[in-house]
Amino acid sequence: MAVCKSYIKKKYKGILYIVPTPIGNLSDITYRAVEILKNVHIIAAENIHHTTILLNHFDIKNYIIAMNKHNEKKQSNYLIEQLKKGKNIALVSNAGTPVINDPGYFLVVECHLNDIQITPLPGACAAITAIVASGISAKRFCYEGFLPSKKKERCNLLKSLRKEERTLIFYETKHRILESIQDIIEEIDDNRYITLAKEITKKWEFIYKEKAKIILEWVQHNKNSYKGETVIIIEGFKPPKYKLISQKEINTFNILRAFLTLKQSVYITSQIHKTKKNNLYQYAIKKEEK
Repeated sequence: MAVCKSYIKKKYKGILYIVPTPIGNLSDITYRAVEILKNVHIIAAENIHHTTILLNHFDIKNYIIAMNKHNEKKQSNYLIEQLKKGKNIALVSNAGTPVINDPGYFLVVECHLNDIQITPLPGACAAITAIVASGISAKRFCYEGFLPSKKKERCNLLKSLRKEERTLIFYETKHRILESIQDIIEEIDDNRYITLAKEITKKWEFIYKEKAKIILEWVQHNKNSYKGETVIIIEGFKPPKYKLISQKEINTFNILRAFLTLKQSVYITSQIHKTKKNNLYQYAIKKEEK
């Protein structure tokens, strides 16, 4: 009988801790995170200078090495060897939860391949912090990371998500926020609700929900106030409540509507095509509202 790998005891004693750090307010770090950062043998940081500020704030003295997008594979090989020797390692990014749009994925994969224990800690994440305060449904959502920097790629991505029913979460830089909102309006909908969340947990925290066209006006008049990254939350697509009707039904209805009342047009069309009047009414009302 085959044994599920998850029940196999890990081969090595070293543990990789994935440690979230504050996204702004340093008080948001957990007691457990502080203890682990104090007691591991090595801290693998996205940016040594940035992490040193955090460590100094909590009077933590420890050995730090840099692991960023440029040296991730090389450093991961070194860290795997240290883990095999029984060393405990804390992986941290500049802010928030590591691996999400930050270095660390390659190291985590290598730990799985080498039967090394991985212990993730709960903690700060800008996307989650933003969505719970967005006023937009958090029941079902998809995180898309940073929007592409090039307009064509950005528009293609947004277009592909036009009818995504889950709430959408994006990160964006201050330099492209205006262009991105314009592309959202062009490729998705100017009436779709959007929430902008910036400077989360910091002194100048700002969370604003409105329809896309109003958000655009606000950004156009306040673009100089943007600092750092912004989380963009977009309301998911809401399918029309009425059932789709065939093109033949639409053609018949349109011809009749040119000469008859709405009620007459709907009734005759439903009789001709043997369809429910309610579906036609919903279509007609939606059409005449435009």
